[in-house]
Amino acid sequence: MTRSKLISHLADKHPHLTASDVVLAVKTVIDSIGNHLIKGGRIEIRGFGSFSSYTRPPRLGRNPMTGEIVPVPEKRVPHFKPGIERGGSARLDSISHFLSGRLAVNAYAALGSTGRFSK
Repeated sequence: MTRSKLISHLADKHPHLTASDVVLAVKTVIDSIGNHLIKGGRIEIRGFGSFSSYTRPPRLGRNPMTGEIVPVPEKRVPHFKPGIERGGSARLDSISHFLSGRLAVNAYAALGSTGRFSK
């Protein structure tokens, strides 16, 4: 599900809200989650899942064109863990794919030239 489809779905489900209100609500939620992750926080939404960020340790990598060994610095990356729905098995639905993908885009956009989240 794309962001526009999510907005459209919510607008159809709640006709008393204007389209701009729905856009603002979705944008605010996604931005708030992303900003909290950038600060190193963890977000848990019961029955849906949790968002967190973790640090990947530094390592040696290879330049695929030259084969040269290059150091890859440590970096923080976003992570989504789906919740268990009412005692059943954990499932990723289209909204969780959308949110985790969108948060990854927001989080990587917040990376500076150092490859680390700014605090």
